[in-house]
Parts: sequence; structure tokens; C-alpha cells
Amino acid sequence: MFGRIRALLVKELLAAARDPRARFILIGPPVIQLLVFAFAATLEVKNVHIAVLNQDWGGASRELVERFAGAPTFTEFVVLKSEAELRAALDTERVIMVVRIAGDFSRDIAAGRPAEVEILLDGRRSNAAQIVAGYAQAIVDRFNADLMTTTRAPPQKSALVVRSWFNPNFDSLWNTVPALVAILTALIGLIVTALSIARERELGTFEQLLVSPLQPTEILIGKTVPAMLIGMAEGTVIIAVGVFVLGVPFSGSLGWLYAGMLFYIAAIVGVGLFISSYAQTQQQAILGAFVFMVPAITLSGFATPIANMPRWLQTATAADPIRYFLVISKGVFLKDMGAALVLDNIWPMAIIAAVTLTAATLMFRRRL
Repeated sequence: MFGRIRALLVKELLAAARDPRARFILIGPPVIQLLVFAFAATLEVKNVHIAVLNQDWGGASRELVERFAGAPTFTEFVVLKSEAELRAALDTERVIMVVRIAGDFSRDIAAGRPAEVEILLDGRRSNAAQIVAGYAQAIVDRFNADLMTTTRAPPQKSALVVRSWFNPNFDSLWNTVPALVAILTALIGLIVTALSIARERELGTFEQLLVSPLQPTEILIGKTVPAMLIGMAEGTVIIAVGVFVLGVPFSGSLGWLYAGMLFYIAAIVGVGLFISSYAQTQQQAILGAFVFMVPAITLSGFATPIANMPRWLQTATAADPIRYFLVISKGVFLKDMGAALVLDNIWPMAIIAAVTLTAATLMFRRRL
């Protein structure tokens, strides 16, 4: 039995190694996707275009305008002259924010009265608008603090001191790259396994496997193990590029990361084998893989927190292996996650792997 399985393993690995197109697909796209997504899939808001409509032009308003103009986040600063230009700037999406200063702003400041600054945001880009509003609030708060010092007003009795753990500089790469380790590893592992049996059917070599001494379970093992080895190799390449090329710190245990990756890939491979056993052609297998991946990534917590989802969707995420490995990957990369927390996320993936591999076996036997 073990000799037959070993022969099939060698055959699968040689088939992947000898095909130039397969080698490129397994190595080139994951690295390219990591480099592209690491810089493109960022939640930071940079290179922001804003405008100002200053109807005052007193000393205080000019100083506030200069603070907005000098902020490094705002790369384009447009000075507006009328309400019509204000509406046009927002309607055409030329700017995401307009700062409007009323004509009595400096007079109110000099008299010690509250002076208001109006900020108009483009709600069509809701997430970016909220972040830009936070930037504007920080500039106004700093302006107020300096104004109190200049006018010798009573100092505030309390101050807010902000410190960020695990990512002190709020570098988006530190958050994105560990997540891409999970997503790109799953994508490659799923595609490889989804195409394996479907490719055999399409090329007409599946019947040769059936008439060989191999049992159905041995065929599945021979398809599963190479896919897992390829997935682990892909994960290693992505980790190496993230650490040595992109400079993301690795704080935890490499052993625990690979332990989580082993069960994670097993769960993904089970899904891929189920799709491959059901599909008749490689095209159907690829479509099935993307039907699974899109909702799996959406429900994993990569783009939006799981806590923000409806209760019934939060329950559905319990069957998503990407959710658990995201926690392990980010935890091991950034905060040296302990063994207990890693194991808390490994056992759900072990259950998912057992279910998916069993379902793939039943589907494979049924399709015979």
C-alpha cells in the first residue's frame, strides 16, 4: 500500500516540477500578488485632495488654512472662492473634503467666543471620508491647543496619550502581509487540488488510475499530500518575501506558524478535492474554487471585522478556515502568540479539515 501511494506522490510532484507553466503558476503569481496586494490593499488614506473656502481671511483663519495646507497627508490643496466652486469640487470628486471657514471666525477667536469650522465630506467614499475627518479633527485640536498657549488661557487638566502596541507606526504592511500569507496560500492550495482530479478526467488519464492497483482512498491520499506540500512551500516563499523583502517583523515561533498552516492547508485541500471530485472539467473546477474563495475571504475578517457582521453571518464564519489562520498568522508575526492561543485556533481547523476531507472522499467514491 505505502509503495503504491509513494509512487503516486512521486508522479504528482514530478508532473508539477516538469511542467514549465505549472512551475511559473506556482511561484510567479503568488509573489507578484503579494507585492501588489501588500501596497494596494491598504486601509490607509494617503495622497488626499482637499479644498478650503475661507470667507474670513483674518489672522487666525489664515494660520488654520496654512496648517491644513502643510499637512503631509493632503497632497493637493485647492483654494475655493465661492459656494458654487465648493459644490463643483465635491460633485466632480475633485476633492474628498472641503474646509469652510465663516467670515466671523477670526473675530470670534479674538473675542474669546467659540468659533466653528465646517468640514464637508464626500459621503460616497464613506470609509476614507471618516478617516480624513479624523485627520482634520487632529489639526483643529492642535490649533486649539496652540491657541490656548498663545492667549495664556487656562491649560486643560487632562491630556490623551496614545500608544499603539504591536504596530507602533501604524504601518499597513505589518497588517496586510500576514493576512496575505493566509489568503494566497489558500488560493494556490485550492487551485492545485481543484484541478488535480478534473485534469485527470479531462486528459483521459483518470481511467488509467482506476484500472491500476490503487484503491480510491490511496488515490485521494496521493492527491492530498502533494497539494499540501506545495501549499506549505508556497507559504514559505510568501513568508520569506514578507520578512526579508518587505521588512515585516516576525516576532513569534515559526514552528507554531507551520503547525497552524498544516491544519489550515488540510482544510483547504479538502475543499479543493471535493470541488475536483464533483467537476467534470478544469473550467468547472476553477469556477468552483472561486465560488468558495470569494465568500471565504469576505467572511474571514480580512477586510471588515467579524464583530461588525450580523449575528447569523458571525455564526457562518465558524466554518471558514481562513478566519482562524488569519488570527494565527497575525499573532505569530506581530506579537509572539503563545501556544494556548495558537491551539485555540488550530482545533477548529482540524475539525473543518476532517469534515472537508471526509466529504471529498464520499464525493470521489460516489463519482466513480
